[in-house]
Amino acid sequence: MTSRPAAPPGKRAHAPGKSVVVTAQVQSLTRGLSILECLAKAEGGLTLTDVGQRVQLPPSTVHRLLATLEKMGYVYQAGELGRWYVGLQAFTVGSSFLASRDFIAQSHPYMRRLMDQSGETVNLAILDGTEAVFVDQVQCREMMRTIVKLGSRAPLHASGVGKAMFASLPDDQIDAILKVRGLPRITGNTITTPETMWASIRVIRQRGWSFDDEEHAQGTRCVASPIYDEHAETLGAISLAGPSSRLPDERIRQLGPLVAHAAEELTHRFGGKWPHGR
Repeated sequence: MTSRPAAPPGKRAHAPGKSVVVTAQVQSLTRGLSILECLAKAEGGLTLTDVGQRVQLPPSTVHRLLATLEKMGYVYQAGELGRWYVGLQAFTVGSSFLASRDFIAQSHPYMRRLMDQSGETVNLAILDGTEAVFVDQVQCREMMRTIVKLGSRAPLHASGVGKAMFASLPDDQIDAILKVRGLPRITGNTITTPETMWASIRVIRQRGWSFDDEEHAQGTRCVASPIYDEHAETLGAISLAGPSSRLPDERIRQLGPLVAHAAEELTHRFGGKWPHGR
């Protein structure tokens, strides 16, 4: 067995091919990002002392890291107390994520998995004003299936994806849409009174998924759940749809949580969050 000489004083021994510098760089990067996250969560900026306490680092280390981040434009210092704030460069980097995010392409694998799990057709829709617009679909393998034309529209009050997104909107926006658009009847099951619609919205918010009981098309039932963006605003909705004969009430109660879970995963995938109080 061969032996290696001990490391000189002040130096740490390390395995051949391993670099202590790399470890130090990773540690510095982690600390710098922790400071950025700390500043991002704070309202009104933080003093150097505040930052040090929150990230549990000595003031000298925090000052060195802040100076580096400031030189790169990720943070800046302002005010009489010398508080630190997130800088423009951090916004630029964050915005590149939003610009590169492809809602449809990144949602498709989740839709295909949901179709495999449920055996029903999966739809993806976005909100456009007071209507839902279908932007993607993964058809099931059954002979009888529900097919929608991509780009087609559905009312918010009378479709699975529409009701999911409708319920995700702020109350004042819902009220405004009800006053402008009303609740026109489409089928015999369409909700046409504000009182019933508000009751439905409360149920959707509580359980996390909507239910279209032949309200948009006779013979078709659907469950759907909203997807949120990083501002807790509605990004879209994902749904499961099929013939009523294959979706009795018991099956609907099974599929509802399944589609809600897929919507939750997509919300996390896009860095989204849920509105407070929902």
